[in-house]
Amino acid sequence: MPYLAVVTIDETYLCSLTLYLFFSFFGEKKMGSLCLVLVVLQLSWSLSSSVPPPSSHLCLPHQRDALLHFKTTISVDCDFYHDDGYRDPYPRIDIESWNKSIDCCSWKGVKCNNVTGHVIGMDLSHSCLVGSLFANNSLFQLHNLQWLDLSSNNLRGSLLENTSSLFHFHGLRRLNLADNGFDGIISSKLFSQLVSLTHLNLSYNGFFDDIESYLRFDGHGFDMLARNLTKLRNLVLDTVDMSDVALTSLLNLSSSLEHLSFSWCQLHGEFPTQAFQLPNLKVLDLSGNENLAGYLPNTNWSSGLELLDLSECGFKGSIPASCGNLTQIISVGLEGNSLEGQIPDVFGNLRKLTSLSFSSCNLSGPLPITIFNLTKITHLDLSYNHLEGPFPNHVSELQFLEELWLSYNSISGGVPSWLFTLPSLLQLDLSYNKLVGSIDRIQKPSSIQEVYLSYNNISGSIPCSIFDLVNLTSLDLSSNNLSGPIPDSIFDLVNLTSLDLSSNDLSGGIKSDMLSKLTSLEFLDVSSNSLLSLSTSGNDVNYSFPQLTTVLFSGCSVRQFPNFFRTSKLTFLDLSNNVISGGISKWEAEGWEGLISLDLSHNFLTALEQFPGNNLGYLNLRSNLLQGPILSTCLNPQIPSSKELSVIIISKNKLTGNIPSSICNLSSLDVLDLSGNSLRGTISDCFGNLRSLEFMNLQMNNFYGKIPDSFVNNSKLSHLLLNDNLLEGLVPPSLANCISLELLNLGKNKLSDRFPYWLASLPRLQILILRFNRFHGSLPHSIASFSFSALRIIDLSGNEFTGTLPTKLFQNLRAMKGKPDEFYSATFKNMMIYGSSIYEIPVKVTTKRLELELTKAVAIFVSMDLSNNQFCGEIPEEVGQLVYLQMLNFSHNNFIGPIPASFGNLKTILLDQFLMGINSIPLIMIPTAVTWDCVDYHCPSNVSIMGWTNCLYHWWWNMKVLKYPPFGKL
Repeated sequence: MPYLAVVTIDETYLCSLTLYLFFSFFGEKKMGSLCLVLVVLQLSWSLSSSVPPPSSHLCLPHQRDALLHFKTTISVDCDFYHDDGYRDPYPRIDIESWNKSIDCCSWKGVKCNNVTGHVIGMDLSHSCLVGSLFANNSLFQLHNLQWLDLSSNNLRGSLLENTSSLFHFHGLRRLNLADNGFDGIISSKLFSQLVSLTHLNLSYNGFFDDIESYLRFDGHGFDMLARNLTKLRNLVLDTVDMSDVALTSLLNLSSSLEHLSFSWCQLHGEFPTQAFQLPNLKVLDLSGNENLAGYLPNTNWSSGLELLDLSECGFKGSIPASCGNLTQIISVGLEGNSLEGQIPDVFGNLRKLTSLSFSSCNLSGPLPITIFNLTKITHLDLSYNHLEGPFPNHVSELQFLEELWLSYNSISGGVPSWLFTLPSLLQLDLSYNKLVGSIDRIQKPSSIQEVYLSYNNISGSIPCSIFDLVNLTSLDLSSNNLSGPIPDSIFDLVNLTSLDLSSNDLSGGIKSDMLSKLTSLEFLDVSSNSLLSLSTSGNDVNYSFPQLTTVLFSGCSVRQFPNFFRTSKLTFLDLSNNVISGGISKWEAEGWEGLISLDLSHNFLTALEQFPGNNLGYLNLRSNLLQGPILSTCLNPQIPSSKELSVIIISKNKLTGNIPSSICNLSSLDVLDLSGNSLRGTISDCFGNLRSLEFMNLQMNNFYGKIPDSFVNNSKLSHLLLNDNLLEGLVPPSLANCISLELLNLGKNKLSDRFPYWLASLPRLQILILRFNRFHGSLPHSIASFSFSALRIIDLSGNEFTGTLPTKLFQNLRAMKGKPDEFYSATFKNMMIYGSSIYEIPVKVTTKRLELELTKAVAIFVSMDLSNNQFCGEIPEEVGQLVYLQMLNFSHNNFIGPIPASFGNLKTILLDQFLMGINSIPLIMIPTAVTWDCVDYHCPSNVSIMGWTNCLYHWWWNMKVLKYPPFGKL
C-alpha cells in the first residue's frame, strides 16, 4: 500500500530527505536552480496529505448517518401552497437522491468543509419538505453548520420554543426558516447561544387549520435578540407575532444592521425615530402594522437607505423635507397612513427612485411639480388623497414610468396629451377627479395598455386619436359628460379586453358588425346612455364574439334582444331599464346557456317560457308586465333548470297562481323576491329545507292560511317579509331557530296571537313589524337583560295589545340608545351584491299617516310605533333614554299621567302624533325642559303641539335636501 506509506511519513522528514538527495546528486552549484522544483514538490505532498484520492469519502460517517436519518423523518410532497400563493411544481433539491453510495458532501443541498469534511451548510429551500421538525431531530447533530436554509417548505412544530438542540450551533451565521408552519414562542435562550448570526429570517410561519397559530416573540425574547446578536446584518420577521415586544428594545439593535423587515407583526405603540438613523440601514419594512404610530424624522436619516416601506401603518404628521436627502433611495411606500399636509417638492433630485406610493395618506395641496422630473421612476401612486391643481403643461422626463395612479383626488384642468405619449407608460388611472374639458388630440401615441378616466367632468366627443393607442387592453371613460356617437375607430382596437363608456350622453347605435371586430373583448359596459341603442339585423348570428363574457347595457334605448349575443360566451348580461317588450321564447334563450347572471328588470316583458340557461345563478325580472302562472311553467320539474340558481327576483309584476313546491329543489337559493304580485295559495312547508336562504320577500300578494312552522334549518335566514297578505293563525315558534334573522315583517295580515316573546332570543333582530293584525294581550314584563338589545325599529300599531308598558323592555333596547350609524347599521344586511347587480330590501314604515318605503335609509332609521292599541297606565321614564329615536308614535291608546321629564333627552325625534291621538295626557303637562331639535334640523325649541306641523315640514324639507324623497324611496 504505497499511498498509506507516503501519508504516514512526517512531512518535515520527507522534505529534509529530498534536499539531501538532490544536494548529493547535483552538487551545491545546481541547488539554487532546483528551489522552484522543490517548492512545487512540497506543495503537492501537502495536498496529497489533505485531499484524499477519488476513491475515498470526505463526508464523515456520523454526519452522513445524521442526514440520512433526517431524510426518514420528513416526506416530499409538493401539493401545498406558499404564503404568496405560489406552488412549487417539483422540489428544487431532491433529498430522495441522498444515499450511502455517494459521498454526502456531493449531495445536492449539502456543503462540506474541504479540509475537515464537516457539513457546514445546507440549502433545502423550496424542496417540498413536509413534516414536523422537533428538537431531537438528527439534523441538529451537525454542530459545525454555518448556514441553514429550510425556507419555503411545509415544516411544522414548536422548534424554536424548545431550542436545546440549537445551542450547539455556535458558529451558525445564517438561519432561514421562513415560509413554513413553525409556531410557538421563540425562546429567549436561543439568542444567548447563536451570537454569530448575521442573517436571520423567521418570516411567514404558522398554520391555519381549524385554529390559527403563529410564531411569536415575547418581550424578553426579542430584547435578548437585540442585545446579543451584535453581528446581525439582516433581520426578517414578517408576520411573526410581536405584539408583546416593547418598541424601545429596537434601540438595542446592532448598528451593523442593513436589512430590517417587520411587516404584519402586530407591532403597536410609537416607533422610535432613532431606528430610522441606524448608520448602515438599507432596507426598512414595517408595513401592515396598523397600530404602529410615529413620525418621520426631520433630520439624520440613514444616508444609505434604499427601501422604505411603512404602508398600512399609523404614522402621523407631515412628510419632512429631509426625505429629499435620501439620495440612495429606490422605493418609498407610505400608503395607508394618517399623514397630513402637502407633499414637499423635494423628490425631483432622487435620481435612483423607481417606486413612490403615497396613496390613502390624507395629503392635500398641489401636485408637486418636481415629481414629474424623476428620471428612473417606474411606479407613481398618489391616489386617494386631496391633491389638487392641474397637471404641468409639458413633461420631458418620466421616460421609464410604467404606472401612474392619481385616482380619488381633486385634480383639475384638462387631460394633457403628453400623458399618452410617455414611452414606457402601461397604466394610467385618473378616475374620480375634477378634470374638465375635452381630451386633447394625441400627437404621438405610446404603448399604453390601460386608461381609466371615469368619474370626472370630461366633455365633448370621444377624440378619434385616443384610438390610435393600438395596445389598449382596458379603457374606462364612464361617468363623464361625453356626448355624440361612438367613433367607428374604437372598433379597430383589436387588443381591447375591457371597454366602459357607461353614464355619459352618448348617442347613436352600436352595430354588431363593427362590434365583432373587437375579437379580444371580454367586458362591455355602455349603461346609462339613454340615447344609445343596439342596431340589429338578420345577419347578427353570423358574427362571432369568442371572448365576450360580460355585457352591461342598462338604461339605454334597447328595444329587442340582440341576436348576436347568441354566438358569444356570455356569463353576465344586464339589459335592465330599457324598452324591451314581448316575451322571452325558448328560441331567444338558446344562446344564453352559459349565463350566470341575467338582469332584465324595468322593461315591458309580458311572457317567459323558461328560465334561460342551465347555469343561471342570478335572475332579475323586477318591474315588468309578466303575467299568469309563470312560476308553475318555468319551475316545471320536466324542464331542466339551473341547480345553481341563488337569486330569483320577479317582484312588481302581475304573476298569478301558486308557488310550486318544486322551487324548493333549488338548494342554492339565497334570495327569493316575489313581492308585489297577485300570487295566491298557501306557503309551502318545504321552504324550511332551504338551508342557504337569506332573503325571502313574499309581501303584497294574496297568500292565505298559516305561516308554516317549519323554519328548522334556516339558520342563514336574515330577512323575512310576509306583510300585506291574508295570513292567519300564530307566529310560528320555529322562527326561533333563525339565529341570523335581522328583519321580520308580518304586518297587515290576519294573525291572531299573543306577543311572540320568544323572538327575544334572536341576537340580531333589528326590525320587528307586526302592525295591523289581531295580536292581543300584554307585553312580557319579565325578559332577559339582553333580549331585543339589537332592536331599533319596532311597529306594533293597529293591534289589540293591552296592559302597561314593561319597563324592562325599554331598558333592553340598547340599539336605540346608541348612534344608528355606529351601532348596528354596519351589520344590518339590507342588500346583496351579486356580480355587478345590487339587490336591496325595501322596508315600509308609517309616519304621519304616510307609508314610506325605505331602502338605504333603513340601515340608520330608529323608530317605535305602538299606536292604535289599548295600552294603559303611565309612560315609563325609560322611553326617554332611547335618545336616538327618530320617530315615536304612542297615539290612540289609553295612557294617563304626565309626559316623563326624560323626554327632554329625545332631541333627534320626530314625535309623530304623540299627543295628538286619543290619550288622557293634558297638554299643560309637557315638561318645560323638553326641546325638540327634530332630527337635528333646526326645529324650534319648546315646540308646542301645533308647532309639530311646522317641525314635520322642516324634517321633510331637510330629507329632501339630503336627496331622500319624502314620498318615495329613502
